[in-house]
Parts: sequence; C-alpha cells; structure tokens
Amino acid sequence: MTYCVAMRLDAGLVFLSDSRTNAGVDHVGTFRKMSVFEIPGDRMMVMLTAGNLAISQSVRQLLTDHKNKAGRTLWTATSMYEAAQILGDAIRTVHDRDSQALDKFGISFNASMIFGGQIKGERCRLFQIYSAGNFIESLDDSVYLQIGEAKYGKPIIDRVVSLDTSLDEAAKCALISMDSTLRSNISVGLPLDLLVYEADRLAVTRFVTIDEKNQYFRMIRDSWGQQLKRVFDGIDNPVWDAAPEVIGNVLSNTDMRGKPVRVPAPSELSVTVAPVALQVLAQDAVGGVQQ
Repeated sequence: MTYCVAMRLDAGLVFLSDSRTNAGVDHVGTFRKMSVFEIPGDRMMVMLTAGNLAISQSVRQLLTDHKNKAGRTLWTATSMYEAAQILGDAIRTVHDRDSQALDKFGISFNASMIFGGQIKGERCRLFQIYSAGNFIESLDDSVYLQIGEAKYGKPIIDRVVSLDTSLDEAAKCALISMDSTLRSNISVGLPLDLLVYEADRLAVTRFVTIDEKNQYFRMIRDSWGQQLKRVFDGIDNPVWDAAPEVIGNVLSNTDMRGKPVRVPAPSELSVTVAPVALQVLAQDAVGGVQQ
C-alpha cells in the first residue's frame, strides 16, 4: 500500500510520498512513487502514485511520449488541465491493454494518482486522477489531496493547513501526517520523498529523500507524540452524575434520562440479580423506562 499527500497553497506546492509497496513478515518492497517532469523555466510537474505498482509504472512509461488528439504531450501541453487530461488518457490506454488479462487472474485495475505543478503563464494547480482516467481539481476549499492510506494522516492537515499556510509549515504538517500513518499502518514505510515547490519558479526548488537517519524527521517522530501526550494530560477528566447546577466539564448530570439498550437474558436462565441492579431497575420503572 502507500500514502501520498500534496498541498496547493498561495506560496506554492508540497508533495510527500512513502515508498512501500508490500508489507509482510518476510516480504517488504520499496519503490519510489514520486516522478518529476520538468523543463526549467517552462514547467514543473509532479506525479504521485498509489495502487497496483505494475499499472503505475506502465502509465509513467507511456506518459513520457503519450500524445493527445491535438498532438501535444506532457512536455508541450498548454495548461495543467490539458496535462492532467493527457495523464488520464494514458491510464485509459493501459486499461484497454491490460484490464482483461488482469481480470482473468482476479486482479482489479487499481491505480490512483496525484498530479500537480505549474506551466508558464498559469498558476499552480493540483489534480487527483482515478483508475478510469477522470479527475478532480483541488480548489480553494480543498487545498490538499491524499491517496492510499489517507485516514491516519488526515486530521492534522484538516486542523492546520489553509491557503495562506507557509511552505515550511505545510511541509512540517505533511511530515507529521506521514508519521501518524507510519505509526498506525505497516503497509506505509520509509524512505520518503518530499518536494517543496515555490510558485513561479518553474523548477524544483527543494527536494529531499528522508530515511530513518534524517535528523528533522527523527525530531518530529520523537517530539510529536510527546507534545500530544502533554496536551492530552492538560485536558480535565469528565465529571459524571453532577448536580444540575454544576457547570464545567460535565459529561452527565442527575437530570439526564439516558439509559443503555439492554438485551434481556434468556428466560430459561436462572439469574441472580444483585441488590444494586435491583435498585437501578426500580428507578427505571419509576421513571417509566421500559427495559
């Protein structure tokens, strides 16, 4: 499996991908999932991939010279939207070629991609492209996209990242998001590829491959959990069965009438009811609650 995330900000773009494709007790595969298509001064585009590795590699190979109906390739597309269409066409071409053979072996055609960058004359743009070759674009109300094991790293991004977030803060958030995923899912693993692109530079500005020895990522792994624990410890415990006039941290008070849904025991069982349980049942009966 994999986890990839990309962010489109006022200041530019951030891309982060892991490199694990298989996870098991005796088989772990490592393949890089970030590909850069760059003509310095004219365009800088990045593709992140998830899903079936063979499909993703076939698409990447085909994409280098795939032409649309107008005869343009990724290297000559006039806009990022047209470039995304060319990528979608390449996915459909691989599907037409391979999907029937995959079906015979019970393998679904599974590939998803994040594609973004900037072509001279337009702003930075970011797309998520699906197995059918169709895609959506990141807009101002959805400034990031994820593929793969997205659920573990999503909450921190939702709380932190917005259009005006700086590139360094977004990169930090992306790495925390990745660390949360690494801790919760064995199918995501190091090394990581991190690319930070400054808008209008039209060339890769900052890139690093991160392994377990990377000083900054080790600091994040060590400190993030400690900071979370410190915040957690600073939150008060809930107050149960408080008097109605009590205000503050009240989870339940004596006026609340909620009761659990109790499943009755089979009638043939001989059940000895404890005195406390008898008292609870009596109170429920007085309150008109049927169990």
